[in-house]
Amino acid sequence: MEIEGIADLPLHTGKVPEWLVPIMRRLAKAIIDVMVVEWGPEKVLERLSNPLWFQGFNNAIAMDWDSSGSTTVTMGILKDVVNPREDGFAVLGGKGSNALKVPEEAVALSKVYNIDPEEITRVSRLVAKVDTTLIQDGHQLYHHSVAVTERGYWIVIQQGMNLETRFARRYHWKKTENFTSSPHEAISGTKGIAVNVVEKEKERTRKLVLDLLRDNPRRIVEDYLKAFSALKGQTTLDAWTKGGTVAAISREAKLIYMKPVDVKRVRQVLEKVYSQQPSNLEEALLQGVGPSTARALYLIADLIYREPPSYKDPVTTPYDPFKYAFAVGGKDGIPYPVNVKVAEEVITTLEDFVSRAKLDKKDKNLSLNKIREIKLGVKKGT
Repeated sequence: MEIEGIADLPLHTGKVPEWLVPIMRRLAKAIIDVMVVEWGPEKVLERLSNPLWFQGFNNAIAMDWDSSGSTTVTMGILKDVVNPREDGFAVLGGKGSNALKVPEEAVALSKVYNIDPEEITRVSRLVAKVDTTLIQDGHQLYHHSVAVTERGYWIVIQQGMNLETRFARRYHWKKTENFTSSPHEAISGTKGIAVNVVEKEKERTRKLVLDLLRDNPRRIVEDYLKAFSALKGQTTLDAWTKGGTVAAISREAKLIYMKPVDVKRVRQVLEKVYSQQPSNLEEALLQGVGPSTARALYLIADLIYREPPSYKDPVTTPYDPFKYAFAVGGKDGIPYPVNVKVAEEVITTLEDFVSRAKLDKKDKNLSLNKIREIKLGVKKGT
């Protein structure tokens, strides 16, 4: 069952009650212990990289299923209770400033595991860059966790915030060698506005962007100013005798492109990257290409070279988290039919793990009741 990808959650304020935190820790530790014995650490991470399984685990440890805090709290709990020496995997990073600690934590972990901390740092930076630069969907990252096994298998779970829509979006990754062409196995969430060049069919756009980064920065800035003027309708017809595509850009995409860009700063980035002549987009991202520079290049690619990025929000399995929890569908087939088999597989497995874990009766009942709430929703399709 492969549904790694993206999940959207409404922003919630507040924090977990103090009395509940110790219970959540005990539940998480007990369930993880059984999962590690049953599956091994790599399979545990693979399951957690799946939004469906993550929500199931989140619910099993008594966290609200539909809260943006389900990401930060659940990953924080996991980081607290997982013992790298005993469990075979570790959790790095976290919310806010903790997200920036992945490099130093990877160095510390390399004294326990035979892993390359520089490679883990590279993965961490690259994944964050892809989901903010190659995909620009209005969500600013504020949570970034990397989980890695003693054999170097990794997953990344990170979350961004959109203050306008009041939704937080969670991005799930598992180990891959490909970071720029459809790196998410599948994507689930609510569709919004986006400029997206990781779509598989956009290889020509990705190649053009890389070629532009290797070109003279002065000329690229001139092309951007020309394209931006055309976007605002300030260019004469003579400038577009070779064909312009302004009308082809959606209103939503125009709103993204009209965001202010510091041209001086963009030129500095272009000059830095140009001096290093990156061999691929991954190198360019790590050399400093960020959202503003990328946005300028995407506009040039579209209006001047007629190789537009995708304007589709990278969501392949849309659902409304207010209605469907992690039950993947509705009884009336809206937004799509309930996948009862998949949902019940998750629920049954989690119930089994909880039942077999060494828990106090009170904790066990709390966890099983939370899972059964969702089980009832799956059967009703609500």
